[in-house]
Amino acid sequence: MNVTVIGSASATTPEEQALGDLYVEHGPALYAYVLRLLSGDTYRAEDIVQETLLRCWNKRNLTDREGMEVRPWMFRVARNLVIDAHRTRRARPPEVSGATWLTELGAEADQMERMLSAIVVHDALEALTPAHRDVLEATFFEDRTTKQAAADLGVPQGTVKSRVYYALRSLRTALEERGLG
Repeated sequence: MNVTVIGSASATTPEEQALGDLYVEHGPALYAYVLRLLSGDTYRAEDIVQETLLRCWNKRNLTDREGMEVRPWMFRVARNLVIDAHRTRRARPPEVSGATWLTELGAEADQMERMLSAIVVHDALEALTPAHRDVLEATFFEDRTTKQAAADLGVPQGTVKSRVYYALRSLRTALEERGLG
């Protein structure tokens, strides 16, 4: 833990000197205790130790006096800070990494893209003439041969082929007009 000790020559007030002495005397043990509570998270342990010392400073509880020992008080404050931080994290929704939400968003975006594309294709099909729409439904959507489609539609096979060709050209144009080309 890299901490500049307030003490010795740089302290200007008795309070600063007392805080430096407090850190020198109790800091390493407090840091080790907090580090164990936080399962080795050095950054959070340093923050907790610093906050504990800041609370000592604010409470003017820098020395043992009136039967109150500072060390147990500091350990209790540090423990409470760790518990409060844990409760705060549990109360908030879990944070997700950038990769997770992008993956979820990607899957939803793909599904949304397919759905929007289907709507646009349906709209483009509606723009075709009934004869072109019927021939595309009979050949592509119902997976029939041109001969089977001709029999179902009551038109010659050559007419089905011709209508499929022109229906696909019209559909391509309709899709390009709608931004899917």
